[in-house]
Amino acid sequence: MTVHVVASGENLWSISNRYHVSIHTIVSINGLTSATAIVPGLALYIPDNTQPTRVYQIKAGDSLWEIAQLFNTTISAIRTANPSTDLKKLQTGQIINVPSPKKMAIRTLGFLVPSGTPTDLSTLDSLANQLTYLGIVNYTFSSEGFASYVIDDSAIIARSKQLNITPLLMIRNYTTSGFNAELAGGVLENTTYRQNLVSSIVNLTTNRGFGGVSLDLEFIPPARRNDFTLFLQALKQQLGNLILNVNVHAKAADLPTNRIVGAYDYASIGEAVDLMAVMTMDYGYPGGPPEPIAPIWWVAEVVKYAQSQVSPQKLLLAMALYGYDKVVTTNATTGLSVLAAQNKAISLGTLIQYDDKAKSPWYRYWSGTTEHMVWFEDIRSYMEKYKLIDIYRLVGATFWQIGLPAPQNWAFLSKEITVTKNRN
Repeated sequence: MTVHVVASGENLWSISNRYHVSIHTIVSINGLTSATAIVPGLALYIPDNTQPTRVYQIKAGDSLWEIAQLFNTTISAIRTANPSTDLKKLQTGQIINVPSPKKMAIRTLGFLVPSGTPTDLSTLDSLANQLTYLGIVNYTFSSEGFASYVIDDSAIIARSKQLNITPLLMIRNYTTSGFNAELAGGVLENTTYRQNLVSSIVNLTTNRGFGGVSLDLEFIPPARRNDFTLFLQALKQQLGNLILNVNVHAKAADLPTNRIVGAYDYASIGEAVDLMAVMTMDYGYPGGPPEPIAPIWWVAEVVKYAQSQVSPQKLLLAMALYGYDKVVTTNATTGLSVLAAQNKAISLGTLIQYDDKAKSPWYRYWSGTTEHMVWFEDIRSYMEKYKLIDIYRLVGATFWQIGLPAPQNWAFLSKEITVTKNRN
């Protein structure tokens, strides 16, 4: 596997010849709209026949021989993969590259906001081998705790099962005005309403044929922290063997009074649920200043904290399949898929830059006299996040949301990683 960053003066013909990969393949895998238009700074994913490269964090007592045996490779191959690293004396905590025929195996959860059109099923078909779970984002609840769905998702549930993807009922405290803190807080603090929500979620899950639940309650009032944990415990008890996934805002320390993350007691949540996804997205949030979507240094801090509270075999790292186009003077924000962000830079003919600390691409352009900055994700930033999953042995990743095209991510996942499926 190679990532080629386009230099000034290069074209797809020269890149194709260099790597002995057809222009058609490069265009298809990277979602390019043309075989002629590219820009400097564009990162292209170039498939090849090389072995996947794993990453490993040295533990006390490790030896190169033992690491080579673990990954079914050779000491020579490890040395070649780490040319600037002195491997004669391994240091605890050191991270090394390990070429290996043993692919990283993970579970994946892709979220889909149903459109009610055939596109939903075609999207699902195209990602059949890359998804373990599908969270169908189609459920909400009333102020008395009664859950309901927005549109009929029966066809999506049925197709998921045909493709050996476990469908999950995705429920949120989301209203026409966005995530509603009062809705979540009012239900959680009332014992009767809380039980109503548990019962109605379980009834919908079993009656509609879901394999479990994915919960996304955001901006829960911090005072409801213990109530949220009690709710999760009751919900899991009634779900039995069905999956319970909870999505939580990212934090690198416990902040019990913080209005965004205060209600999430990571340790207690981890004990109550099957899977906990940490939403390592929107560091650069809508309406805020132009910043990376998910800078790797921040994601790493969040993962380190999360795995200190929750078993890594319950932890999922969230990946964004989108970027933000922001007006620099006002921070007015427009969301767009990572593919749309990439191809917008190409259509504008603007240089794509790369922040090496954040491991994130970005670019600047002008619309008349208005300056815009676009931060997004690409193959380089996705690879850095998969490395974190490998280093910390996390169970897998989530993707928000699969209706947004991200061909580089799916091509990498297909070739370099094994996606495990649940047994039927």
